Amino acid sequence: MAQPGERVSQGSGALAGLRVIDLTRVLGGPYCTMLLSDHGAEVIKLEPPQGDEVRDWGPPFNADGDASYFVGVNRNKKSVGLDLGKPAGREVLLRLLEDADVLVENFKPGSMEKWGLGYDHVLRERFPRLIHCRVSGFGADGPLGGFPGYDAVLQAMVGLMSINGTEDSGATRMGTPIVDIATGLFSAIAILMALHERERSGQGQYCDMTLHDCGMALLHPHAANFFLNGKRPAATGNPHPNLAPYSKFQTRTCEIFVAAGNDPAFQKFCAFLGLEAMARDPRFATNGARVVNKPALTEALNARFADEDGHELTRRMLAAGLPAGPVLNVDEAMAAAHTLHRKMVTDIGDFRGLGTPIKLSRTPGGARTKPPRFNEHGASVLRARGFSEAEIEALARDGVLVEARRR
Repeated sequence: MAQPGERVSQGSGALAGLRVIDLTRVLGGPYCTMLLSDHGAEVIKLEPPQGDEVRDWGPPFNADGDASYFVGVNRNKKSVGLDLGKPAGREVLLRLLEDADVLVENFKPGSMEKWGLGYDHVLRERFPRLIHCRVSGFGADGPLGGFPGYDAVLQAMVGLMSINGTEDSGATRMGTPIVDIATGLFSAIAILMALHERERSGQGQYCDMTLHDCGMALLHPHAANFFLNGKRPAATGNPHPNLAPYSKFQTRTCEIFVAAGNDPAFQKFCAFLGLEAMARDPRFATNGARVVNKPALTEALNARFADEDGHELTRRMLAAGLPAGPVLNVDEAMAAAHTLHRKMVTDIGDFRGLGTPIKLSRTPGGARTKPPRFNEHGASVLRARGFSEAEIEALARDGVLVEARRR
């Protein structure tokens, strides 16, 4: 049996046979197509002449000179350098779409239409079964239609920054590009929904995915609170706005996070900690009372935890059915025994990355091939799609098939 962290020999995957043409760059779109490729879809990444710009978003860089930002979300894909600014490049794209199921792109709205590749007037007619997924900042129309979007800008605009941080820090960008990643997740879901519907209708469709909408969709429970009470949500730091205790506390050895999701759980929590009187205190007997009296509850729990070994305590709490855990740094989380057991770190030669969180019993997915070098598969992809050697040589000679990145 392979050891945790090693690459496990994979089957064909749940999406084997699915062909995806990937015209995306940066993060939201590439994250979506990586999810599909993890589970067997053939993803052909068509990169512009300068390449996906996140190849340069470092340090750190790998031995091929590609930045971690690119390496982290482009495994299992085939790279083809293609200049869509040239008519011949667009003809190559159309030939590649002849046997494709999905096209994913994140050009500025209007770009595909300007090139004569719009969904409504060209792609839908020529490829009626094609699923065309566009990832953009705000969509093509509306007051902000067509404007560019980046993760942190959208975190600011949809309200996510306003509920992150503390009263003292003010609005704070989340440390992970949550809007981009969520957009990749929602886009993969949209594509799979469209593919499922295609089984009934035989027809493809257009998926209009935006950072704006996907960022808004992450506002639970703050949006739900606002709709019900009309009060502007504010940053609360670590504590939950609707539950208590649900926060971070200091122990002798480390910070820990504990959560009590309902009143019976709180009673069990108090019994475990020898705080039975707290469970009977009217200030803390119900969740509503605990939320109102959160400062007093926090003070009492900090005092209780002060002399504990947080790692040992949270292990005992988990074993007792009480949600709790130490606050780990990223390197500590990567080295944790359960991380390795769940194969959430994967290795292929000199490539190390995160594993897939989607665990399927019969058709497991995961990393199969390293992230590609620029145009690593250009000739082989075209050859497999019926391009002759003479055609491939001509495309390379004319700069349509781009063999080296143009700086």
